Amino acid sequence: MNQHDVCNNQHHLILELEQDGSSSWNWSWIARTTCVQVPVHSSGAEQTIRKDFLDMLRERHDIERHTRWYDIKKKFESDSRYRAVDSLYREEYFEDYLHIMKDEKRKERDLREQRERERQRDRKSDRRDRDKDKDKDKSRKDRGDRSRSRDRHRDRRSSKDRDDKSKADKSRRRESPEEGEDSEAGDSDNSELARIREDEAEQKQKEREKKLRAEQSIREREKEVQRTLAGHLRDRDKEREHHKRDESIGHFTALLTDLVRAPDYTWKEVKRQLRKDHRWELIETLDRDDRERIFNEHIDNLMKKKREKFREMLDEITTLQLTSTWKEIKKLIKEDPRYLKYNSDKGEREFRDYIKDKTLNAKTALRELLQECKFITHKSSDLIKENVNHLKEIQDILKNDKRYLVLDHMEDERDTIVLSFLEELNKRGPPPPPTASESTRRNK
Repeated sequence: MNQHDVCNNQHHLILELEQDGSSSWNWSWIARTTCVQVPVHSSGAEQTIRKDFLDMLRERHDIERHTRWYDIKKKFESDSRYRAVDSLYREEYFEDYLHIMKDEKRKERDLREQRERERQRDRKSDRRDRDKDKDKDKSRKDRGDRSRSRDRHRDRRSSKDRDDKSKADKSRRRESPEEGEDSEAGDSDNSELARIREDEAEQKQKEREKKLRAEQSIREREKEVQRTLAGHLRDRDKEREHHKRDESIGHFTALLTDLVRAPDYTWKEVKRQLRKDHRWELIETLDRDDRERIFNEHIDNLMKKKREKFREMLDEITTLQLTSTWKEIKKLIKEDPRYLKYNSDKGEREFRDYIKDKTLNAKTALRELLQECKFITHKSSDLIKENVNHLKEIQDILKNDKRYLVLDHMEDERDTIVLSFLEELNKRGPPPPPTASESTRRNK
């Protein structure tokens, strides 16, 4: 089967599935896995329906990131926005809303953290500016003191050094808490960054798992569709092969009818003649055994028709009796074309079979005659034992019927048939009364 046939088969199968009302099929996916192009429609109305569905979810304040669709969907069944969405997409839209909600919360958290970091940087900048102003004031004061006398300056230098040292100590004490605050802020930033990275890693892991589940589901649906398609294609191939075989048998039967009109040929003889006919090519797909079997059936039918015609000819002979001989009958039929189809030996064999069948039919007719005789009862056998003349009385009555007389040539066998029938009636006993038989029939 070529690719074109496969595509046609798949196209017809999808049409059949669509006509059967199989709305659960993912037609867009089937279009990707088969040769048939199934259109997938999208419109602005669908986007509006999705937006309304998300707005409906947003109105609920009890939905969080761990909420399951199975637990929450019953609360929306009365909402028209819920019913407007096909059941295949409701859970998918719900998952989209969870992702949207999570992204919004993450953005809000990032914004708060960014603002907090900016405030901390502003506080640090203010402290540094105040320290610089103090240093400038101190420098101006020092330059004013230098304009005084050197002695006074020398005297005060030691005091100034002590003051500077004291101020430095105080400054270090003031800066130490600021450095601690900076360290704590850095640690806070690192922990927050680690948490953000952890959330992002968790989100990526969930997305990977969701993608894997979707791919697994697609593979399972693909296998299911392929199994269904394969089953239908196998059935169609079998049906096609069966149809081709029937056509070949029809061609072969017609060929035999035209070329083999007599039952006197063998398969080996006929086969040479059949091969010369141009119709032989139409039956080459048939097995050898099928050809020979069909030929034998054809020969049997010809033999049967030939025998029936021969017996019709014998039935037409009014003088033919069970005692007639082949020699007598042969003289009467020697010019009949139905006899000429037989040679002498086969014609005689058919005649003997005919007489044998006629004799069996005559014996059957005699038994029917005995059953019809009302004067023969279950007591007849005992009466014959008591009086032999009773048998002669029965025979005299039977002689009035041709079915009894046709067996005159086999009188002993005919008497045996009569006596056997009488003994059988005797064993049965008297027949049941009519009322009893009627009751039995009703019970049945």
